[in-house]
Amino acid sequence: MLWPSCQLRYETNRFFDPTIALPSPSPPPATAAVPPASTSPGEKKSSKKWIVVVASTILAVLLIGIIVFFLIVKRRKRRFSRKLHDKEDDDIIMVESLQFNLDVIVEATENFSDSKKLGQGGFGSVYLGKLPNGQEIAVKRLSRNSGQGQIEFKNEVVLLAKLQHRNLVRLLGFCLEGEERLLVYEFVPNSSLDQFIFDPIKRAHLNWDTRYKIITGIARGLMYLHEDSRLRIIHRDLKASNILLDADLNPKVSDFGMARLFELDQTQADTNRIVGTYGYMAPEYVLHGHFSMKSDVFSFGVLVLEIVSGRKNLDFRSHSGGDPEILISHIWRSWQEGKIRDIVDPSLTSSYSVDIVRCIHIGLLCVQENVASRPTMASVIVMLNSHSATLSVPTQPAFSMSNLYTSDISTSVDGNSTVSQSNHSGNKGGIVGDAHSVNEVSITEPYPR
Repeated sequence: MLWPSCQLRYETNRFFDPTIALPSPSPPPATAAVPPASTSPGEKKSSKKWIVVVASTILAVLLIGIIVFFLIVKRRKRRFSRKLHDKEDDDIIMVESLQFNLDVIVEATENFSDSKKLGQGGFGSVYLGKLPNGQEIAVKRLSRNSGQGQIEFKNEVVLLAKLQHRNLVRLLGFCLEGEERLLVYEFVPNSSLDQFIFDPIKRAHLNWDTRYKIITGIARGLMYLHEDSRLRIIHRDLKASNILLDADLNPKVSDFGMARLFELDQTQADTNRIVGTYGYMAPEYVLHGHFSMKSDVFSFGVLVLEIVSGRKNLDFRSHSGGDPEILISHIWRSWQEGKIRDIVDPSLTSSYSVDIVRCIHIGLLCVQENVASRPTMASVIVMLNSHSATLSVPTQPAFSMSNLYTSDISTSVDGNSTVSQSNHSGNKGGIVGDAHSVNEVSITEPYPR
């Protein structure tokens, strides 16, 4: 028998030292038999009840924990969805605030009169207009069969509405009614850069100081797109016809229909749809569909070389060897031979300076075939503004061999260069799929103002 404080042991055999005599135990007094301990039915019910209570409590806690977990996850998803929805609503509100009534645009352009037409491009025409308050505007009217669809249209509206920089064209609004898709820009009176730099008469009025101002302005606009704005944007169609000149000949980058938005930590993207203009597209983009900020740097380098030389990049000429070569190839060969004057526009010979040589050097650095070897636009700004900055030695430019182009480009009967039908479907105005355009004909509007 076990008790809390003692132990009672009873045996008929001796369990001490057998040498010690023990008295015989007296017979125990007769006692009533103690019934064995047993659990009453009430106690069994009580223990089962406690087990059920404990198990139920544990289950309830687990269920509550699971429910709370899913509620937290759902709430976070709802917040994220609300943020996205609010962002979309903000975009819609912002875009709606820029929407023009079609009647206003029709009246401003005199019903899109030919006398108000400023230019014609792959996506449609541009017209000069005047609003009731007297403000002059440029209206880009997208053609119905334009390669720029609703996505590109919305892309340009939303992007331009968020961007504000002195070297970017300012979007005033848009109109989307029925089949009409119109973009309303600030009017830039001096047309586009290609109308000046490739015109033998007009380019004589562009002295070196003005050209240098145009180069640095384009560089600042690109650096804003790449690094300084709250968005990171790759233009993808930078060319002379998309650089507008205001009354003071300050450059403004325009036409963002093909621009792509990058995440802030994103450096490269791929596409199966190659869009752009031959002569300005980087090799990794043309051949593999890879584009990045360095793709815009390549296009900028081509622009710099065109501004310095006064020639189009795809302006084929023969050198002493008799083989035709494009501008980049001609400049690279002349650079290696030390014939700088063969590169520079003859109208600049009177103002020939060290800055011209430095700009040629920067242009060659920007058009290198190796993407990593090209500078960033921030570095370009430093090189343009500081003569103490050391410039690395450029390597052979991409596409410096003319056969890369002569095999793909032919001349049509109207004098415009188009993609040969052996490789593409022969689009002349827009691009569908992997088709490309060349200098004179682009998938983007060449004369928005």
